[in-house]
Amino acid sequence: MIEAVGLTKRYGAKTAVDQLSFQVRPGQVTGFLGPNGSGKSTTMRMILGLDRPTAGRVTINGLPFRELPDAQRNVGALLDARAVHGGRRARKHLLALAQLSGIPEKRVDEVLGVVGLQDVAGQRAKGFSLGMGQRLGIAAALLGDPQVLLFDEPVNGLDPEGILWVRTLMKQLAAEGRTVFVSSHLMSEMALTADHLIVIGRGRLLADMGVQEFIAHNSAGFARVRVADTDPNGWETLGEVLVKAGGRVLKEPDGALRVTGLDLPGISDLAHGAGVRLWELSPHRASLEEAYMRMTQSSVEYTSTDDPRAELVAPAPLTVPDWEDEVAPEVPAETAASFYAPPPPGAGGRPFLMPSSPGDLASAANEPEDSR
Repeated sequence: MIEAVGLTKRYGAKTAVDQLSFQVRPGQVTGFLGPNGSGKSTTMRMILGLDRPTAGRVTINGLPFRELPDAQRNVGALLDARAVHGGRRARKHLLALAQLSGIPEKRVDEVLGVVGLQDVAGQRAKGFSLGMGQRLGIAAALLGDPQVLLFDEPVNGLDPEGILWVRTLMKQLAAEGRTVFVSSHLMSEMALTADHLIVIGRGRLLADMGVQEFIAHNSAGFARVRVADTDPNGWETLGEVLVKAGGRVLKEPDGALRVTGLDLPGISDLAHGAGVRLWELSPHRASLEEAYMRMTQSSVEYTSTDDPRAELVAPAPLTVPDWEDEVAPEVPAETAASFYAPPPPGAGGRPFLMPSSPGDLASAANEPEDSR
């Protein structure tokens, strides 16, 4: 286990890490997230004894890294895949590391096989692509078969097959009871790989919780509604009806409506009653990326004047002449479990639920359009 208590690092007047406290537990993949300049790399360097804390402490299994017996066998790390002498061949590089740590030579060939570099083991590192360099760095981290592993951007430069391999490897290492700490900027990959998240901004702890809990705490639920293009005034009509029914309506840049305070069946009934045909009515399910952007928006060092993250925070309220002065109550959005679509106005029938199982989806796709 990795434990930081009041960890602080200052460089002159700049505080890179500020009173950071957290635990990285064994048996799960812990993602380490934060904007550029938030202190992630500095924190990892302090964990590995490469930088000394200004204040506080960080330990691995109860001891500072420098005091660990056989540290290279207990802790493996990938901080910079480029930290290899370009003229050294891949196998020779790993062999030198193994000999320094008293690791048998056969282990070198084992890890080369694990990372898929056995066929290029005799090539010089300067001829390696970025992805091959990442694999070599991962091989070095695995060399001592350690119980604690730290990876900084391990999928950088890898192709889709390589990314899947790293994801599977991380999960497998955690399933074996190891402590796995992974820093990455790829939110989509962290959502698939990590079980727990530690998020920092400007050197301070912002979140320490499970992935799903983090998403739930940092995202807003709402219904996304799109009116048929054949009815140019439909969104105004529907907006007025929804606000009068107690909903809060915001217009998104692409023309869709974001509705809170009403559940999907209620929105469908109101649209049907107003004679408005809908092309989309779906629950919004936040991604890890959206939740992360919401939490870290005030911790970003460099922000473009045209910042797309603003769209994830608060779209402009919809204004329609007849009801722009209406004040809608702040009601949490109803969480819907399925896609709900209304029948076309005047078409008869009843609203239907989108099938949820793969078999139902397949049968629905094969239905003629007239029967839908």
